[in-house]
Amino acid sequence: MDSMAAKAKKWIDEKKDPRSAHWQAGIEAVMELFMPDLDKGRLTPVCQLKEEDISIFKSALAMVDLSPGLLSAFLPPSVADSILPPDSVKEWERIEKGKPSYKIIIMRPGKKKRILCAEISEYAHRPGVDIFQSGAFLGNFDYETYDSCISELPKIIRAHAWEKEKWQEKDYLTYTLNWFEKIIYLGKADVIVDRNHSFFHSPTLIKTNRIDALFLLLYDVLIHRFREDAANTCKILHEIDRAEGTGEKYKSKEMRFSACEDLAENYLLDLLNLVRTLELLDFTSFTNTENQEFQNEFVRTVRKVSAYLDEIVLH
Repeated sequence: MDSMAAKAKKWIDEKKDPRSAHWQAGIEAVMELFMPDLDKGRLTPVCQLKEEDISIFKSALAMVDLSPGLLSAFLPPSVADSILPPDSVKEWERIEKGKPSYKIIIMRPGKKKRILCAEISEYAHRPGVDIFQSGAFLGNFDYETYDSCISELPKIIRAHAWEKEKWQEKDYLTYTLNWFEKIIYLGKADVIVDRNHSFFHSPTLIKTNRIDALFLLLYDVLIHRFREDAANTCKILHEIDRAEGTGEKYKSKEMRFSACEDLAENYLLDLLNLVRTLELLDFTSFTNTENQEFQNEFVRTVRKVSAYLDEIVLH
């Protein structure tokens, strides 16, 4: 709280409106509180969601399109209800006290942090987005309904939050991975994406073709999944081993790698089936050369993933 007060005082000393200075400092304090659980480029719930919160979160997740360096928090009523703007600023009051509030906070890090605070609750009398930077209120967007607010979020975020610096290759990789993981979680294709910044849609961004881009994406998804839950992955591998009757531990390097290869192939096929089912890529348009390249990349990716899984088992 002391740092929040100091930050607000600094902005007030710079002739910023005390109301916006205190409100932005307060929002930043909320973000700092949850910072350890936030991942750049991803909309992250700040606490366990209740059943009634999940549909709202999923709707927001499909529309909140973040550049790789942005931090974003989804606040359900259990948290958002207690985060209120100053009473003296009526234009920031978007929902009546006692009504369930759903807020999205987006922060663009840097010397001059920019904050977007969105109220998206269907109970809000004025859903919309307020924008702050360096203690100053830059402006807002007001909507009559929850649906219209949600549908306009991508435009607002890209115009007022996306980082303006030139992207590096790692940024395209991160952005595309984050988009595809939303596809997997939501199980649907209509997730907002900027095709000009996704290497899956524009492979030339990373100097590759659509086959290589496909398998690079799927490889990154699987490695990220296994890295996040290495203990469970190892458990699954050992269960496969026991099911094959080889005992608690692998009898040979060949048996161990075979189990890794089976798991890698199954996971990769599941992801390819998702790409096909959701029509993310037109497989029927492949040329003969691309079909051969597809087969080669499938085998190569299985081997690469298998090698990674083998490392997990060994460690």
